[in-house]
Amino acid sequence: MKTITNKLFRSAAVAGVMGVAACNAMTAEEAISNKEKAVALISSIETGDHTPIAYINPDKYIQHNLAVGDGLEGFGEVMKALPEGSAQADVKRAFEDDNYVVLHTEYDFFGPKVGFDVFRFEDGLIVEHWDNLQEIAPPNPSGRTQLDGTTEIRDLDKTEANKAVVADFVKTILMEGNMARINDFIDNDDTAYLQHNPMVADGLSGLGDALNALAEQGMPMSYSANHKIIGEGNFVLAISEGTFLNEHVAFYDLFRVDNGKIVEHWDTIETIPPRSEWKNENGKFGFQ
Repeated sequence: MKTITNKLFRSAAVAGVMGVAACNAMTAEEAISNKEKAVALISSIETGDHTPIAYINPDKYIQHNLAVGDGLEGFGEVMKALPEGSAQADVKRAFEDDNYVVLHTEYDFFGPKVGFDVFRFEDGLIVEHWDNLQEIAPPNPSGRTQLDGTTEIRDLDKTEANKAVVADFVKTILMEGNMARINDFIDNDDTAYLQHNPMVADGLSGLGDALNALAEQGMPMSYSANHKIIGEGNFVLAISEGTFLNEHVAFYDLFRVDNGKIVEHWDTIETIPPRSEWKNENGKFGFQ
């Protein structure tokens, strides 16, 4: 297995790759889907293959990871900071919706993490990136990890209906707290709702126990805004903002929908740093 070296991502190398991108990105790569390009780019963090950097628009790369500088230079600086041979990136799920691609990935990237990456494409090139990262934790009370479970994309003809279900769930349940409608979205049987949050057990009972425990500690989980719903078939990602453990956070919630009901859930929760610590001015969200 190839490894990333600091030398590979020196500023001069990045500049050279930008030249390759400008000239060749839309020749042999035209037959490659946006989803495949995004997977190749994330996988290159581990393999050290710099070819997928040509899938990034060298003149327009808007970065929403607030710990990373804007543009390709910011990407290169992060790669240089990695200890040699330390990075791993194993994409578990990938789906696309119009010009957006979502990846759900197991990382070892400055430590073991689970992450969601969202890329926006224009004319076959990546022009914008968002992500949400959380440290890997032990299996939850139901024995599930943050990344295992179903991966197959199904029900492509139900994409818009499934996105509507999740949008309604986020608004009605997570933002408005109208729990009287919970069975419109999730059935009561604990086997009907598989949970991958590391602190929560399966079913509505597990979710209720976790929310009650937070409230009793004076740290209720609160969703204040939903910024984006992205889906393909039975997988739908909701990107939201709110408060968790009294911190301003981004919630990335991935739901699997089956027959009009939510049946499985993965998530990451990441604290949004104070503006004084941002390395770019694009904000954590800013979706079109």
